[in-house]
Amino acid sequence: MLTTTSRRLLLSSSSTLPLNLSPFHQISGLISPLHTHYSGAEVNEVVSSFDKLLRTKPRPSVIEFTKLLSLLVRMKQFQTVLSLSKRMELVSIEPNVYTCSILINCLCHLERVDFGFSVLGKIYKLGFQPHIVTFNTLINGLCKDGKIDHAVDLFDKIVAIGHQPDVQTYNVIVNGLCKIGNLHVAMGLLKRMVEKGCRPNVVTYSAIIDGLCKYNQVDEAFDLFKEIKSKAILPNVVTYTSLIYGLCYSSKWKEASTLFEEMLERNIVPNVVTFSILVDELCKQGMIIKAQSILSRMIQTGVEPNVVAYSSIIDGYGLHGQMHLARKVFYVMMRKGCNPNVHTYTILINWYCKKKCISEAKQLLYEMSSRGLIPNNHTYNSLIYGLCHARRPWEAFELLKDLCATDYLPDVVTYSTLIHGFCKNGHFDIAFSLFQEMQMTKVKPNIVAYNIIIEGMCKAGRFKDVKKLLSELFIDGLQPTIYTYSIIIDGLSKKGFLDEAYQIFKNMENSVCLPDSCFYNVMIHGFLRCKDLAKAAELIHDMRGKGFSADNTTVELVAENDAIVKLL
Repeated sequence: MLTTTSRRLLLSSSSTLPLNLSPFHQISGLISPLHTHYSGAEVNEVVSSFDKLLRTKPRPSVIEFTKLLSLLVRMKQFQTVLSLSKRMELVSIEPNVYTCSILINCLCHLERVDFGFSVLGKIYKLGFQPHIVTFNTLINGLCKDGKIDHAVDLFDKIVAIGHQPDVQTYNVIVNGLCKIGNLHVAMGLLKRMVEKGCRPNVVTYSAIIDGLCKYNQVDEAFDLFKEIKSKAILPNVVTYTSLIYGLCYSSKWKEASTLFEEMLERNIVPNVVTFSILVDELCKQGMIIKAQSILSRMIQTGVEPNVVAYSSIIDGYGLHGQMHLARKVFYVMMRKGCNPNVHTYTILINWYCKKKCISEAKQLLYEMSSRGLIPNNHTYNSLIYGLCHARRPWEAFELLKDLCATDYLPDVVTYSTLIHGFCKNGHFDIAFSLFQEMQMTKVKPNIVAYNIIIEGMCKAGRFKDVKKLLSELFIDGLQPTIYTYSIIIDGLSKKGFLDEAYQIFKNMENSVCLPDSCFYNVMIHGFLRCKDLAKAAELIHDMRGKGFSADNTTVELVAENDAIVKLL
């Protein structure tokens, strides 16, 4: 009745299992199906075997159908399993608890955990008792769906009704909690797990170490790492990779490098994620030669670089201004069959724009779209920046108008970049109009946007607008930063409005932004330029009393004026 392929798959899926292994253990192995590639022909043969079973007289038991459904789960044919189970229902083949568990697994993989609970209800209705593996599947589905609280509730309920969670149950919950940063509860669950006599394994500890590293608690992660080694639990590639990530994120490259070497000494082969993290960190640190060395080592160990690793190298070359080498890596990755993604293209576009190579950036944008990749805000913001940087703000403005006509939604960076471009090129009216347009949209200006337009208005001598902007800033729930005040004071001083600048300077002493050395020097420069030597001398004394130092310009101005030297 079964085809050759179906027989072979059934044998291969069970050949490594002991004969007395329950079907539930086979199902539990399918919660995370093997990443084996199956051809469409093999899938069709299993479906064909299913059809033959349906036509057989007398019809075989549900167990035979369930075996084929299990094979399809292994092939990741989740939708097909649901379709075939519907056919079973139509011909009155009543499922058993194993069939229902397979259906729950498929529904969870298809992100329909709500339907999975409906099947759970059916299990009870048929008079069966779910196994812990069934609950593990539902808990895993809830966690993947981001419903961690619901997963914890289900965990508590199954314990309350007498089910004993196994290590897989704990691992799923612990991993879910760590992903949302609820590390305290995860650690508590680890303690509870030990108290209940369920021994944590490397997966449990790795999940917590990963969570600690992701939330910048790398020291605590290392303590746990030492603890598991003392318990003779061998760390695996996931454990090491999580720690290496945490160290790189904390800018502890030397420690990350030492851990990487330890990993190799223990014959733990780094995976593509491990290598990609190291390459990315080295490129960010500007150590492009070391990054190349890691990339070469990666290839030598038989691990093919992925788009993340290649993109990091491209970014590293861009950082050093070596665009010819960045482009070379870009072509190499494509030649090796690793397709660049939106992030890769955006990196190249960004660095070309910073070098004012607008034509190359536009060509990449066109190529990107022709490959079916949709540019994101960062891509367009890079191009708008490049046009403004190349003193072509009007072209950037036209690009924004064209984008908005296609339902593109500019963000605060888009507006801020364009406003800065117009201010830098002396088009203050356009910049101010854009800022007002921004205020009327859902994109509310942040303090950076306010600082840009305030600086522009100061340069234009439009201090009435500056005063208005300052009041609007407070209305928007923002607080001026020390940079905001420095822009205004510097602008007023340079335009000769020293009294107004000095008033703001004095008012700062009553705010959260206390004047620093820079502010004192700006005010002193202003008073010296206006020949108000007494006020300049007063500020110099005050500055010294607060432990601040005069900058080079202040020192030169004082040295050139004998009258103020006498006052000091």
